[in-house]
Amino acid sequence: MDLRKIKKLIDLLEDSNLAEIEIKEGEESVRLARTPRGYASQPQPQFVQAGPQPDPVMPMQSPVQAATGGRPSEPTGPALPDGHVVRSPMVGTFYSSPAPDKPAFVTVGQTVGAGDTLGIIEAMKMFNPIEADVAGTVLAIVGESGQPVEFDQPLFVIG
Repeated sequence: MDLRKIKKLIDLLEDSNLAEIEIKEGEESVRLARTPRGYASQPQPQFVQAGPQPDPVMPMQSPVQAATGGRPSEPTGPALPDGHVVRSPMVGTFYSSPAPDKPAFVTVGQTVGAGDTLGIIEAMKMFNPIEADVAGTVLAIVGESGQPVEFDQPLFVIG
C-alpha cells in the first residue's frame, strides 16, 4: 500500500472521532487504532515512586512551610518597593541586556511604557523578551543578569 495513502488514513483518523480504521486492498491491509480524545476507558500507565509516600490527605509542604507551621514564607531577600511587580513568566536565565557588551534594557529610575522590553529570559536556546505590562518608572531591578530565574519570580518593580 502506498505510504501517502497511509498518511491520509492517519490524518483522517486524527481528525475524526473514530477509535480505529481498517482498510483492505487485495491482499494488503492496514489497521490503525487509537483512543479518541476525551475517551478514558483505557487505563493510563502508573508510575510508582520508591520510598515513603506522603499522606494523600495532607498537601506536601516545603521544609520552610513545615517550620513556619504551614504558612508560606516571605521572600528572604530585600523587601520590594511598593509598585507593580513584573514576574518571570518562565524558568530560564535572565539577562538585563541584549549582549554582554551592550547597555542594559532599563535602569532604576528610567521611565518605561507598556510593551517596552525590560530584559530577556533564555529558555531552551530561545530568547524571550520580558515586556512591561504597565507604564511607569522602574523602581527596582530584582533579577540579576546571567542568573537562573524561576517561574513567577519577581524581576522588576514599576511604580
